[in-house]
Amino acid sequence: SQKTITEDDAWGIALFDKWDCQNTINSLRSEGIYTPPSLQGSLMYPGYPGGSNWGGVSVDEERQIIIANVNQIGAIVRLIPRDKVEAEREEGRFEGWQLSPMHGTPYAMARRPFLSMLGLPCLAPPWGKLMAVDLKSSTILWEKPLGTIEELAPAIVPNFEFGTPNAGGSITTATGLTFIGAAMDYYIRAFDTKTGEKLWQKNLPRSGMATPMTYEYQGRQYVVIAAGGHGGMGGKPGDFLVAFALQK
Repeated sequence: SQKTITEDDAWGIALFDKWDCQNTINSLRSEGIYTPPSLQGSLMYPGYPGGSNWGGVSVDEERQIIIANVNQIGAIVRLIPRDKVEAEREEGRFEGWQLSPMHGTPYAMARRPFLSMLGLPCLAPPWGKLMAVDLKSSTILWEKPLGTIEELAPAIVPNFEFGTPNAGGSITTATGLTFIGAAMDYYIRAFDTKTGEKLWQKNLPRSGMATPMTYEYQGRQYVVIAAGGHGGMGGKPGDFLVAFALQK
């Protein structure tokens, strides 16, 4: 995205939530995708989780389609003069921030997702999407929100697919299926690679923020995913491996 975020882009589940986001935007340096970190604090969009996700993309070579899951949330990055880091730490100013020392430079860096006082992203949903790109024409074939907010904010229309921040990737099969977890809710889903139609969805014990894998055993195909949550995105951690058998 080349978009420069302004107060008009602020979103909130309630008016006070939106106002909080507007005030934050107005306090930050926001000059588009290449806004550098600053002492004032800079608004990055896309934020450091992506854009295109760390889990990468999957490719259907037969149909010449790339499947990519993406994040659409911002991030705040602030530089702190090195001689002020300890004082700010003692004042508790880094609560909720990730602090990086950046040794060998005059500054430390603090960063956090661009969230409201309610812990929801300050920009309008979808906050995470799944999309298909035609490799031959470089056009987007389809895109849709990925994930519900039932684990993020269960009291707010939990089954509506807002599209959540996500981590992990997808796999595609030769038969034209795409499997993905990645979202903050506790589901793994299967989509028609060509059309984007959701064909299947199953519960997981934790969020499946990992790339699934598939294998064959005794003539039957299986899909397995690690459902362990994500420490940086909240939610419950786990150590589950969940396997599903495809129909014969």
